[in-house]
Amino acid sequence: MNLVLRNVRPGGGDPTDVLVRDGRIAGFGPAEVPADVPVEDGGGALLLPGLVDAHCHVDKTLWGLPWAPNTSGSVLADRISNEQRRRKEFGLPSPEPAAALLGAMIANGTSFVRTHTDVDPELGLSGIEAVREAAARHRGRVTVEQVAFPQGGLLTRPGTLELLERAVASGVENVGGIDPAGYDRDPRGHLDAIFDIAARHGCGVDLHLHDEGLLGAWEIELVIERTKALGLAGKVAIGHAFGICGIPDAQQDRLLEGLAEQQITLTTAAVYDRPVPPLAKMRAAGANAACGNDGIRDLWGPYGDGDMLTRTMHLAYRSSFRTDPEIELALHAATYGGAKALRLKDYGLRIGDHADFFLIDAVYPAEAVVSHPPRRLVVKGGAVVSRR
Repeated sequence: MNLVLRNVRPGGGDPTDVLVRDGRIAGFGPAEVPADVPVEDGGGALLLPGLVDAHCHVDKTLWGLPWAPNTSGSVLADRISNEQRRRKEFGLPSPEPAAALLGAMIANGTSFVRTHTDVDPELGLSGIEAVREAAARHRGRVTVEQVAFPQGGLLTRPGTLELLERAVASGVENVGGIDPAGYDRDPRGHLDAIFDIAARHGCGVDLHLHDEGLLGAWEIELVIERTKALGLAGKVAIGHAFGICGIPDAQQDRLLEGLAEQQITLTTAAVYDRPVPPLAKMRAAGANAACGNDGIRDLWGPYGDGDMLTRTMHLAYRSSFRTDPEIELALHAATYGGAKALRLKDYGLRIGDHADFFLIDAVYPAEAVVSHPPRRLVVKGGAVVSRR
């Protein structure tokens, strides 16, 4: 947990040395190094804080398994039913592919992961336990938290609500939901049930919201109302949140104001051709944006490499970002925005922050996003956990 990095450039600044003591950043600049403290030569590489994947599904991944031709349909219900029909064929959920994917994520500089784990009457909590075992295999190399996620519906699948309660009672950090109106057909009942669990157990809320247009916008409004009423500010995230786009400017401004006031995060994966939240407008309004890989080589889709810099590049590209400051908005979502969503303390590159960071051969942060070369060195808690 003690380390000295020579000749690195934190955040793209001037070259300096970084002293790590007891797993935290203790200082910058030349320092005398005790004989028993390892020294790493950074070679002038860029130093960035550990990446945060704030929305993924490691319980679903086929990572490390033979290629499986994709058979998912074109609409949400088809993809859900396809996965539920075929997951036993691949032995899912299983700790082996989940652990393999986490290993790839670590090598690419990811320090924190929030994964949505399926909970339903057929699976029970087996997915929760599989992810726990996968995370345990990488203890000290990455921090993993879960969302108990009713992928196949909540109120429409009797017994699922009780399983979510059991999951949270067992220590799962967040309770999830999916399209309260478009999929579950009872927006108020769905949200009331989820927020009731969060209020009683003190856990976070992280919803999938694919509904677009005025319907999706109304659901976002309902989430804001419940967050405020139950005093859950800073503990709620909305994944995808397509409803924030394609609505009148005045309505969007009002929603962004409410999201900022209640510290509700919008998490995007910039998937396919679906709407991407307006990052620049969110920053100006004080609303938080985070980023995640979503599904990675699973029964939903064959794409993904577990590298949050690749995903950040997609986010910047889909946002039509070209200048360095714009591209760094996308990188902020994959670092500091994700850290805020996961309620991380002492995250970053300041003295006193946890020593969770990585070195990459780039001059500028935007260059790292666009080129995303292999990580030179990955450090977690002051210990080197991966080398190029």
